[in-house]
Amino acid sequence: MHRILFIALFALMPGIGPALAETIAFDRIAVFDPTRHSVEVTECDRLAAHPNDPHRVTDGLTRAEMDLDAVMRACHAALEQDPDNPRLNYQLARAYGYAGRHAEGDVYRQRALMAGYPQSLFVMGYIMVTGWDGSPPRPCTGGELIRRSAQAGRYAGLVAFPHYHLTGHFDDCSDDYPVIDRAEMLDFLARATSSDFYQSILVDQLVHQLNRE
Repeated sequence: MHRILFIALFALMPGIGPALAETIAFDRIAVFDPTRHSVEVTECDRLAAHPNDPHRVTDGLTRAEMDLDAVMRACHAALEQDPDNPRLNYQLARAYGYAGRHAEGDVYRQRALMAGYPQSLFVMGYIMVTGWDGSPPRPCTGGELIRRSAQAGRYAGLVAFPHYHLTGHFDDCSDDYPVIDRAEMLDFLARATSSDFYQSILVDQLVHQLNRE
């Protein structure tokens, strides 16, 4: 029942078309294994890698630095040679999303998500929790995606999942999704070590708040 509900929520999301809505199921999202995919640098990587993607193979570009038409050509060409590579699929979906061509990006977004690609899990989770795309927030579905990005080691997920829990974003969610486990959240924060002063203060504050619950 809950799985059907979450599939329905995906179907309501702007830019998430029927193909993605019909196939998303949390128990089918893989644990990402980077050793199974090529890390050869392609033109798609040079033009579309996200600077904060932990599995990028180049330095990455901001949205403002991207030439979206060139990205789409390069990433389509790269995927013809390596269609199941979740990094390349995420990067092409990124370009389609920035271009507002969401339906065209669905198949690539789906491949990255179902492969458990950490950057894709976090980005889609963030969009759904916050309603960044202008649609009503879907914190329960998005929260579980962020949680899974944290489990995969994505730094933003390690910090964001406890933050959204403590700020009440998941208060109206069911017991199924997202999974709320205080010990797991403390482990996320223990893994979110940083030499950056401001990041370390944020982590300390989140640990303090969790310990006071």
